[in-house]
Amino acid sequence: MRYASLLYYTLSLLAIPAILATSDTESSDDQAEYPMIGSIVTGLEDASSSNVATSSVAPVCIWDGIQVNDPEPISPLSAYSFEAMPQYSVGPGSIDSDVMHMVRRLSVKEKVGQMTQIEVGQLIDCNGELNRTAVEYWIDEWKVGSFLETPANHGGKYNWYSPKSFGAFTDAVQKIALERGSKIPVIWGLDSVRGANYVKGATIFPAGIATAATFNPQFAYDAGRIAAKDTRAAGVHWAFAPILDLAVNKLWSRTYENFGEDPYLASKMGAASVNGYQGDYKHDRSRVAACMKHFIGYGYPFDGSDRANRHIATHELLEYYVPPFKAAIDAGVATAMESYGVVNGEAVTISNYYLRKLLREQLGFKGMLVTDWGEINSQATMYHTAKDLTQATQLALERTSIDMSMVADDSSFANITAGLVKRGVVSDSRLDESVARILQLKKDLGLFKHPYTDQALASTVGSAQDIEAARDAVRESVTLLKNNNVLPLNKYEKVLFIGPTLNSTRYMGGGWNVHWQGPSDAEGDAIYQGFGDTIIKGVQQVTGSVPLYMPGVDIDGTTLIEIDTVIATAKLADKIVVGLGEKTYAENVGNIDSLVLPWQQLNLVYTLARKAKKPIVVVLVEGRPRRLGRIPDVAAAIVQAYLPGSYGGLPIAEILYGAVNPSGRLPYSYPATEAQASTTIWQSSYVSYNPQWAFGYGLGYSKVTYSNVTLSSNVLRPGEPITASVSVTNNGLYAQKESVMLFTHQQYRVGYAPELYRLRNFVKVDLAAGETKNVTLELKAEDLSFWDRDLKRRIEPAPVNVVINPYTQTDLIAVVDLVASANDVLEHL
Repeated sequence: MRYASLLYYTLSLLAIPAILATSDTESSDDQAEYPMIGSIVTGLEDASSSNVATSSVAPVCIWDGIQVNDPEPISPLSAYSFEAMPQYSVGPGSIDSDVMHMVRRLSVKEKVGQMTQIEVGQLIDCNGELNRTAVEYWIDEWKVGSFLETPANHGGKYNWYSPKSFGAFTDAVQKIALERGSKIPVIWGLDSVRGANYVKGATIFPAGIATAATFNPQFAYDAGRIAAKDTRAAGVHWAFAPILDLAVNKLWSRTYENFGEDPYLASKMGAASVNGYQGDYKHDRSRVAACMKHFIGYGYPFDGSDRANRHIATHELLEYYVPPFKAAIDAGVATAMESYGVVNGEAVTISNYYLRKLLREQLGFKGMLVTDWGEINSQATMYHTAKDLTQATQLALERTSIDMSMVADDSSFANITAGLVKRGVVSDSRLDESVARILQLKKDLGLFKHPYTDQALASTVGSAQDIEAARDAVRESVTLLKNNNVLPLNKYEKVLFIGPTLNSTRYMGGGWNVHWQGPSDAEGDAIYQGFGDTIIKGVQQVTGSVPLYMPGVDIDGTTLIEIDTVIATAKLADKIVVGLGEKTYAENVGNIDSLVLPWQQLNLVYTLARKAKKPIVVVLVEGRPRRLGRIPDVAAAIVQAYLPGSYGGLPIAEILYGAVNPSGRLPYSYPATEAQASTTIWQSSYVSYNPQWAFGYGLGYSKVTYSNVTLSSNVLRPGEPITASVSVTNNGLYAQKESVMLFTHQQYRVGYAPELYRLRNFVKVDLAAGETKNVTLELKAEDLSFWDRDLKRRIEPAPVNVVINPYTQTDLIAVVDLVASANDVLEHL
């Protein structure tokens, strides 16, 4: 999602009364209350007595435009009860009869309004307050059924809205929606992609790429569950997550948002995330509707820039890019968001193949489909795949199953669609199809009975229990890439800490962190108001003493800071810890031309190595795998922290000092060269695979060995799964969490080059010091099926190597004979 609105543009809102005076009005029949709605206006006193400031007349503009902290205090409970990860899935199904009854009673304009989503900036006046006149305009004139985003990103007076203030804002809008227009509750959407990152005090979790590095789906579930609760506490019902794109081109600025490069890993994490966000969302009002995005192929931009065209053969799209979305659908995901841009030259937003045949007919998705920000209009204004906005809208409605347009700044979609129906170009039944799914979603979320914020949820936002859950995710995500016996650190050693990422909360968060682009330079860490920590603060907490810290270099890597003093101090230290990484960014703002870290960041390490001559530990705080120059040779230890979120400081310090044994594993192939930007573990086996560090790589402080790989059968047939067993031993002095991964490599595949490796199964086990466990993983013949160019999914018989952790262990290979008919088609598109 992007933000193209002018922050203070609210139609100037001074002209709205005149617009209303000249607008058409609907008949009394069209304005009637519907049986399902009836008495849902109970509890209006809660909304009307809220402390949200509103204006219903043209305001006198007195605000200087500088956002301030929300003064609303947050005093969360330390703990609360919650549901463990369920073993069932609840998802969208058929449309209820009362919903269809409501659909049939709506006018065309009301139906189109339900299909329209408007961003919150359109509802804010020049003083950063809710403009009631603007809300009434959108509800009365356009019957808008959905709003999105946080006021903090679009001209609101607070830089980070507390649950109570956010909830008062959404409740005030909801009250107007229930009293005016169609009298149907609105559904509010928000990018709660790593916790409720736009809600003040809510726990911000590690980015998706870090969650994937845990190889523990429980953390994807936890992040989703807590995000849902905190999002619902703000009066928001719909989270635009999880992000299920594959991180193929590592230049891509959205690499950190998803669950890595591997289809199976992303599928397992994505399904757990959906379960976390939704749970039993049809009954549990602490849950939200999840939204799988971005369908489809977004993660392989041709040149690495955001929204660049993608060249992906259709059978490869089905093989690698579709499985995470299929897993989310199987997990019951309620909504989906289509992707920006074009795949193989075809615009996704107006593609019948991608958004009806593949998504609906082949994958069986029954939920509600929303566009990304302004994507229908972009067909004409950006991609040149439509003559004008009218043709773009017509194509989207005729060819696809899009239900809602995230317009998000104007009435173009509503106005054009109503005109297309009036002229008979688009049928009324096409609107019914989408509106039914939208209203069913609102019913499933309980909005007809419980349209307002449950204020009790606010008492759990930012609880100690949630913070510990986020920290546990960091503890299992941090990946040790190199260690020449310099880690863990000793509390009694003299350690110098250098680098901008070690003393910053916002750099640990990255984008989608308080704001779309993260906190500004002016806001810095102060915006967190204590809801977070830093690595330096974590070191102090672990060691009990104030660490010696110096910036050394700016985050842009353009300037060394007091380098002579840094070197002189470093010479007196026993060891040096250097924090490198990236400034905050999201989407196209994060476009880069090279993966190499900024020069002066690299030069800082080179200079320290050359002049201080002390062991150097490099800690990477980065959203994508940046190339490190000579650092892999120069540094004695390298720690990948990814983007650990606002509470990542303490867990990282615990790992540095040995209180926690690192157990993260790389969820992508870490490039050594620019040419390897799109290298993956599943590329063709004949292509050289020599990244800096391989997918699945990672070290711990204990040496873990594997032995006795055995298969339950030396033949693998469809419908007859086998198991692979291996003994895993912790030979070290530390307890170790170990990710046991089962890969396959087909020795040959007639007509189609087999992949280097495909991840087929994994489990994370706890090993006490000296403990041995026998681990068993299942493998199915169907796992080795593949899509061919005729869009048939089938199995090609051949010997298959079953390999365990190939890049942390050696020679853990067993061979099974894959027996099947190459002519049997499992699936055909």
